Order: sequence, then structure tokens, then C-alpha cells
Amino acid sequence: MKTLRRVLSGDDVIQLVVRVGLLALVVIWTFIVIRSFVPILAWSGVLAVAFYPAFNWLAKLLGGRPRTAATILTIVNLGIVIGPATWLGLSAVDGVRQLADDLSAGNLVIPSPPEHIKEWRFVGPQLYEIWSRAFSNIKTVLREVAPYLKPLAGTMLTLAGSAGVGTLKFLLSVLIAGFLFPYGAQLAAGGRRLLSLIVPEQSEHLLDLAGATIRAVSQGVIGVAVLQALLAGIGFKMAGIPSAGLLAFAVMLLTIIQIGAAIVILPVVIWIWMDKDFTTALLLTVFLGLVGVLDNILKPLVMGRGLTTPTLVIFIGVIGGTLAHGIVGLFIGPIVLSVAWELMAAWMREDQSRPAPGLTADP
Repeated sequence: MKTLRRVLSGDDVIQLVVRVGLLALVVIWTFIVIRSFVPILAWSGVLAVAFYPAFNWLAKLLGGRPRTAATILTIVNLGIVIGPATWLGLSAVDGVRQLADDLSAGNLVIPSPPEHIKEWRFVGPQLYEIWSRAFSNIKTVLREVAPYLKPLAGTMLTLAGSAGVGTLKFLLSVLIAGFLFPYGAQLAAGGRRLLSLIVPEQSEHLLDLAGATIRAVSQGVIGVAVLQALLAGIGFKMAGIPSAGLLAFAVMLLTIIQIGAAIVILPVVIWIWMDKDFTTALLLTVFLGLVGVLDNILKPLVMGRGLTTPTLVIFIGVIGGTLAHGIVGLFIGPIVLSVAWELMAAWMREDQSRPAPGLTADP
């Protein structure tokens, strides 16, 4: 500060303080204005980066028509959001509301054992007896704890109510991403210039790493999880599972946080064998079994190698993003934290590879 006073006069210091203050005011005010749109803009940027290779390929296929390619890709994305994704979301909302109503009314129960289980050879009578005892005991326990679970119903209804707003945000994000596609090269150049002011020596590397991380996580984690949840939801609906949409949403959530869908699919398969005939149960088991291992097949193909983001980082991103931004944050959170993690790791590796001052050997 003393050095600055020696270089600048009193009037210069005042002008500098005024300029910095005005700049800070503009930045803060701008953030206040666009704060509500930050999740939408962030998700739009993620979609634009994730689908840019497909947009670039489509634009070349159409003879260098970027606007036409952006329009076609936006329509396809809207069809995915409005169709299967909306069905999955609405089904999950109905399941949450039904569960919340049961909690409020104290009617939360588990199903009683089907009578045809007694006809199973060897294990049928014993399994029916164990299930009957568990049904009676758990039913009593649920009745006792039901008053303590009622406050949870309000939270669940609030979450279900925000799903409509989340769907609208998704639609706006897809539309904004469509407008960003034709300007991808200019936006990348602008990001490169901005990074060059902050980290001049690593701007190119960090920008490429950020883009690769966004594509890997959005396609290999988020995209695979959504596809797996949609297919699982179709299987649950075909099997006549109650609250199929809610279970499919649980499949998506568990796949995103890298736990896997087996926790949900395995009990469903057991229920199918108890409720359906042999042929139907076998076909549904094969289908759901393939859905359960789908992420293990697709993730290595989509993500490739080189992404070292720990599962804990993705898990924190899912929870923190949902708490901060609602349903949209469920997808934005893990992507943002993964990019931050990869950039920080690359930065630290770069710093460690540099020789310490004073240790460089003389030529």
C-alpha cells in the first residue's frame, strides 16, 4: 500500500478507489439480477458443451448450416425432455405425493404375503410364515413411528411441488443451449482469452480439460443414469409395480452417485417372481438384468479414460446441487464439482512438476 501511495497521487488513489467500488457494485448488482437464472444458464452451458460434437457433425452433414443443425438438435432434445423425461418426472412426483399422503394419514404399510407362495416347493411354506411374521411386526412398528414421520410429508410435498418449476427450467435450458450452438467457437475463444488473463501458461490446457470433463460427466454419468432410469421405469410399468416412476427416479439417483441400480432392481425382480407367471417373470428379469448392468457397459465407452473424479465429489455435488438449486441442481451439482476437481488436480500437478526456486542446476 505504501508503494502504491508513492506511485499514485492523492487524486489518483481516490479515482482508483471509486472505480474499484463502482466495478464491485456493478458485479454484485449483476449477480443479484441474474441469480435466479444461474442454474438455467449453467445447465444450458453444460448441454451446449456436451452436445457440441453432435452439433458440429450435423452442421457438416448439412453442408455447413449451423443454424439448421442447431434447430434440429434442439427439437430432438426437447422431444427427449418433453417425452420420456417428463413422463419419468411426473410418475416420480405422483409416487412422492402418494407416499406423503400415506405418511400424513398414518397409512404407511408393507404388502402382505401372496397366498400362492405356499405352493412353492421346499421353501414356500417357510417363506410365507417368515413374511407373515415380518408383515405383522413391521406393521405394528410403522403405526408407532407414523406420528414422527408426518413432518417428513410436508418436505416431500414441497419437493414434489417444485418439480413443475424444474421441468420449466429444463425446457428453457434446452432452448438457450440451442441458441448457443452456432456461437460455440466464439464462446470458446472468449473463455480462452479470459483464462489467459488468469492462468496464461495453462489457459489452453485447462479449457480443454473443462470441456472434456463436462462431456464425460454429462454423458457418462448423467446421460447414462437418465437412460437407465427410463428403461427401468418401462420395465417397472410393464411389471405393474406400484410407484414405478418413483422407483425409476431412485434408480437414476443411485446411478448418478455411483452406487448402482441393483439396490432397487433386485427387490423388484423378487416381487415379479412372486406375482407373475414363469414366462413373464423370466422375460422381465432378463430385461431388468440388462438394464441393471447398462451403466457398467456404457460408462467406459462414453467416458473413456483420464477422468479421476472421486465418487465422493459426485455425491456431494448431487446433494449440494439439489439443496441449492432444486431438481436442476441434481444434474448441475456433480458436473460443476467435477470440473472444479479436475481443474484443481491439474493445477496442482502442474505446480508440482515445476522445479522449486533455487534448485535449478546451472548449465
